[in-house]
Amino acid sequence: MNRTIYDLIGLSAGVMFILALKGLSHPRTARRGNLLGALGATVATLAVFFYVSDPAEKNGSLPLNNLGWILGAIAFGVVVGVPAARKVQMTAMPQLVALFNGVGGGAAALVAIVEYLKLGDSATTAEVIATVFTVLVGCTSFSGSIVTFLKLQELMTTRPVIFPGGRFVIAGTLAGTIASAVWVITALGTTPLLVLAGLSLLFGVLFVLPVGGADVPIVISLLNAFTGLTVAAGGYVLDATLLIIAGTLVGASGTILTRLMAEAMGRSLFGTLFGAFTAKPQDSAGAAETRPVKSGTPDDVAILLNYARRVVIVPGFGLAVAQAQHTVRELADLLTAKGIDVAYGIHPVAGRMPGHMNVLLAEANVPYEQLSEMEEVNPTFPQTDVALIIGANDVVNPAAKTTPGCPIYGMPILDVAQAGNVIFLKRSMRPGFAGIENELLFDSKTTLLFGDAKASLTKVVSALKAL
Repeated sequence: MNRTIYDLIGLSAGVMFILALKGLSHPRTARRGNLLGALGATVATLAVFFYVSDPAEKNGSLPLNNLGWILGAIAFGVVVGVPAARKVQMTAMPQLVALFNGVGGGAAALVAIVEYLKLGDSATTAEVIATVFTVLVGCTSFSGSIVTFLKLQELMTTRPVIFPGGRFVIAGTLAGTIASAVWVITALGTTPLLVLAGLSLLFGVLFVLPVGGADVPIVISLLNAFTGLTVAAGGYVLDATLLIIAGTLVGASGTILTRLMAEAMGRSLFGTLFGAFTAKPQDSAGAAETRPVKSGTPDDVAILLNYARRVVIVPGFGLAVAQAQHTVRELADLLTAKGIDVAYGIHPVAGRMPGHMNVLLAEANVPYEQLSEMEEVNPTFPQTDVALIIGANDVVNPAAKTTPGCPIYGMPILDVAQAGNVIFLKRSMRPGFAGIENELLFDSKTTLLFGDAKASLTKVVSALKAL
């Protein structure tokens, strides 16, 4: 296969990536778009093994060097990736995405380092700059994604990690990283590059530590954009047009998604990027769980639902934990059969990543027409008789509007407090991912149904059928 054919195959793979992104823009075409993107990646990977370059080209001719190592790495990735994709629970999907982001950024950084060592003194200034960028951003993305994973997995605190003089440490690390980048460009050599990699890894950790649980979805999207940019820069170093196309698509789409997520949470993009320098310690959540609440039974909830004219179901992370999406679909169908207007209120960051609830409900074949975005459903809450909240907390917490300085202040929320009755399905009085109490839990019109969401909904469905 000559270069022309190879480039044409790469171009076709790039077109597949673009069409994949287009497909992912709508739930009805998301599956097809995902498959198309996977096909493009497969074609691009296989084409490399059949390309034979002209000996006169800069990178010489193939066959590939270290073919055994390459095939071994591919086999290892398949052995790890396929079971992970098949067995990972929806609750763990954000963690998996964070890890994939990190692996992508780290791989791009390692490839850039190896290629830099290979080029040696023959490397142009542009290639050195691209290498520096790839190593800096790739290592930052890798270590930052690892910290994000630890927060999502709750292997460390989900609250912002702030320490005395932290902003000065972070600023100093950033300054050292930039200085190392300049050192690599001016002096070349292996030592400056390794120093740059080490400082970038440290900065990635310090960059994410001050991020609280409420902002983790934004960080996931931001690190995804970082990974895309590293791949694009690595493509320039390797003279691989397809990597430039794929990396640019990921970087651009990730940046757009980050901006949209920041807007959905009432955050400025500047604040997300530089929050590490301005973060302040926050008070821990109080012991409000000792206050009295109105607890109900499945029969109580069934009666409220049975005599409602409109019900809005608000899904959250707890729905994913309980794997109750099929049961909630059964409940909604039962209410609809009784002539009750049913809708799903979907917050942009419900769950722990963008689109988490949409994917979960699609798994249960919930009609897309019943899914209402925040801007669409909020004006209807004053006419809603019952708001049924299943495992959500932060996205319906009035503190976002009433408590300046709290982690979610300024974040747009679903205005469930305006409904006639509010029902919370919760395992316990534990606060949401942001770590703050929800005063709505103690409101006189709020009824709490404690227990596993799936088991509770099953009992509610049985009680409804008996009415």
